[in-house]
Amino acid sequence: MQIRVLGCSGSIAAGSRTTAFLLDGSVLIDAGTGVGDLTLDEMVAIDHIVVTHSHLDHVLAIGLLADSVTRRRRAAGRPAIGVHALPETIAALRAHVFNGVIWPDFSRLPDAANPVLRFYTLAVGDELRLGRHRLEVLPARHTVPAVGYAVHGAEGAWVFTGDTGPNPALWQRLASLRVAQLVIETAFRDDERELAGVSQHLCPTLLAQELRQLAHPTEVCITHIKPGEVEAVMAAIAAQGSPHRVRALATGDVLTLADATV
Repeated sequence: MQIRVLGCSGSIAAGSRTTAFLLDGSVLIDAGTGVGDLTLDEMVAIDHIVVTHSHLDHVLAIGLLADSVTRRRRAAGRPAIGVHALPETIAALRAHVFNGVIWPDFSRLPDAANPVLRFYTLAVGDELRLGRHRLEVLPARHTVPAVGYAVHGAEGAWVFTGDTGPNPALWQRLASLRVAQLVIETAFRDDERELAGVSQHLCPTLLAQELRQLAHPTEVCITHIKPGEVEAVMAAIAAQGSPHRVRALATGDVLTLADATV
């Protein structure tokens, strides 16, 4: 399987895109500003969007993508794009985005029987079968209801924590998984630890505490760093030392793992 990093920044600036990962061209994991770098053909090929939580940097491209692909998908007889998220996340999207004021409701357009988007609820612990992919819904701890995801492959799981503060339940689950690659956020510097705590994000010191709970050395990719802060955050992480192979994720990276048999 191939996971293309469309965006991994905590905010926007030139060259920075907010969170979005594209799994084998058909499954979008979060829908931040990086989705806008896809071609129209690439957007049309997306059949599923799995969402970690309702914050704008993770969902703002859902409505714009729907508007862009409506005609092409309808002409090709393609089904509705499945949007998979917690019930609270779907409720927030309906109330605050697809409400006819901020954006049209593409779960009822072009018509209610044949919409561009169709919402599906999920819960922590669920297993999603999306085409040939098997995704597991993982717990996250954030200021709004949130989840992470594991994509199961032959070499182990690609794990994305989503936005999360310290999260014991995540490590309890990962202890029984073979983690091939971990994508984990570190949104703030250590001198902003209080802000990290209030906003339920990580800083380098909190990240180190979390990674100590990961038993086996693995590749760890840091995401959600604010623009202009990558060098400072990564220097602080490097200074702590780690048995893991830790690097900053960058927009445009392509992560490759062996496929699992679904």
